[in-house]
Amino acid sequence: MPSARFSMWKKDKAMITRQSMLCIIRVIFAVTISVLLLLLFVAVKPLSICYDAKVSLKDFHIMKQPRTYAGSKENIEKFDCMRCPQAAPVVANKVEGVRHPFFISLADLGSPEKPNRNFLRMLKGKPFRKPDISQTVQEVLEKLESNGLASKRGTVVDVGANVGMAAFAAAAMGYKVVAFEAVFENLQRLCDGMYLNRAGDVVSFYHAAVSDVPGNLTMHKVVGRLDNSAVSVTGAKLAFKSNEIVPVSVRSITLDTVIPEFEPVILLKIDVQGWEYHVLKGASRLLSRVPGDAPYIIYEDDEKLLQESNTSSKEIRDFLVSMGYSSCTRHGTDTHCKKERTT
Repeated sequence: MPSARFSMWKKDKAMITRQSMLCIIRVIFAVTISVLLLLLFVAVKPLSICYDAKVSLKDFHIMKQPRTYAGSKENIEKFDCMRCPQAAPVVANKVEGVRHPFFISLADLGSPEKPNRNFLRMLKGKPFRKPDISQTVQEVLEKLESNGLASKRGTVVDVGANVGMAAFAAAAMGYKVVAFEAVFENLQRLCDGMYLNRAGDVVSFYHAAVSDVPGNLTMHKVVGRLDNSAVSVTGAKLAFKSNEIVPVSVRSITLDTVIPEFEPVILLKIDVQGWEYHVLKGASRLLSRVPGDAPYIIYEDDEKLLQESNTSSKEIRDFLVSMGYSSCTRHGTDTHCKKERTT
């Protein structure tokens, strides 16, 4: 009898042990699944954690880190580099041949058959090739300074920032920069540049397409050539017909609704693959400022891209003349416009 009881006790103990092990396994499995789902949520929806709802463009003039700006008509959340997932790999280097050096990070490395030229330069121990817009921005700012039309209290607005060729060129000179970029991957590279250039106290990035009407726009990303992404799908395909095009919905804003009237904007750079007219039209209040307060304008002037967006170089020029910009000159693929003081 005692041996039978002992045998039953052993069986019960073994059953309890198996049940305990099964419970432990179920718990571990549940925890693992929860962690994987959390990681999947972060990976699939990176944009949801890349913004600081307490931070807006409206305060950039007052604080080093923006909060709320009295006078602006629309809140737009700042892209929060510290909370956003880090993109990889990071391929970054110093830009050659500019008076005020800075770093940029590449968004596209190219393909094995046709690698990015700057990537190859870095492998050879060379700095990145100087982007024309970087030299142009620094030269324009230096000239404005020498003529008493710019000071470090002024702001540079960069529309279509890409990876920061213009934004960091201005930041390297000590200017505050407000940059707008519609492509998420480019914003991640702007964050790389912010870290590398120690520019967190002077630059501010916003994930938005700038237009003449607030709302939403469909951007067409060019895979492998994100710098050619455009609102117009035909414009995006114009130079790279074989690349994959990915449509994405992006918030659109106007400069007049986010740039306060008292913000001293000294330079407005626009490179948005044919959408330049819409950007300018949405900045009519900013552009109507008197000479000396109105910003110097640099915009990409590509007739083919403009036509794909149902506008033209003439339409832009006529609009700028109506805003008082009577002095416009062509510089390569860009046009520079300024308001002349009347004596």
